[in-house]
Amino acid sequence: MDERERLARRFEAERPRLRAVAYRMLGSLSESDDAVQETWLRLQRSGADGVDNLAGWLTTVVARVCLDMLRTRTARREQPLEGQPAPDPVVDGADGVDPEHEALLADAVGLALLVVLDTLAPAERLAFVLHDMFGVPFDEIAPLVERTPAAARQLASRARRRVRGSDLAPEPDLTRQRTVVDAFLAASRGGEFDALVALLAPDIVLRVDLGATAGVRETHGAAAVAGQALTFARAAGDAVPVLVNGLAGTVSLVDGMPRSLLSFTVRDGLVRRIDILADPARLQRLDVAALRVDRPKAPGA
Repeated sequence: MDERERLARRFEAERPRLRAVAYRMLGSLSESDDAVQETWLRLQRSGADGVDNLAGWLTTVVARVCLDMLRTRTARREQPLEGQPAPDPVVDGADGVDPEHEALLADAVGLALLVVLDTLAPAERLAFVLHDMFGVPFDEIAPLVERTPAAARQLASRARRRVRGSDLAPEPDLTRQRTVVDAFLAASRGGEFDALVALLAPDIVLRVDLGATAGVRETHGAAAVAGQALTFARAAGDAVPVLVNGLAGTVSLVDGMPRSLLSFTVRDGLVRRIDILADPARLQRLDVAALRVDRPKAPGA
């Protein structure tokens, strides 16, 4: 085995964790893959000679790449943060998470949390992700954000307060999540407004990403969200249970094709948040076959 092959094997062993770092940093699966690929290219150029801790070195490099991407994204941002597109969902069948997704979804990285992370400044996001999610010491984070270790600690602390203030911790029992989601769907289909309101937290947030043209819309409060749910149910099609970032969700199908993807944040028997991806372009990329949903046959097939 030559040196290049040995280096490639060492990198492949680290790839799942590097992709997990990038996904938490960027909220985009394609950009995460780009960041990991750039990390590999930099490793090829520099080699591993003199690197005592390759895993730590790679984490630092992928974090720096992601930070540059976030700063570019922030500089180009024209919409307010609440109007930004939903993060890329990680979708699995209702029977369990694909092993390839397990590293991505550790630490309960739901869509709602990624939306909150999108509201952080790039340096805050990096400090929080690296320290709180991956245990990187502030001494190693500080050079990345061009701060002292104490200042890097403050960045993570501010981010932590934002995350905790969002109150997005889900119910850990997936069966209980699914029970509440099923009751929500039944009440929606049955037009039972009062039953819907009883299932929703008073301060619930419904966030719908309709795509580049229509943008992102938010609805707040149990009564308003219940009304939206009743309207949505009339055109929702068949609701197939799935896992969205490891949490109970559904994909709504019309003629066998995805019309929307719903992720529910459930806690204490109530729905606290609903994130809906209804962007046709992004829904086309969902692999419904992998979710054990039959696609319609083409005419003449």
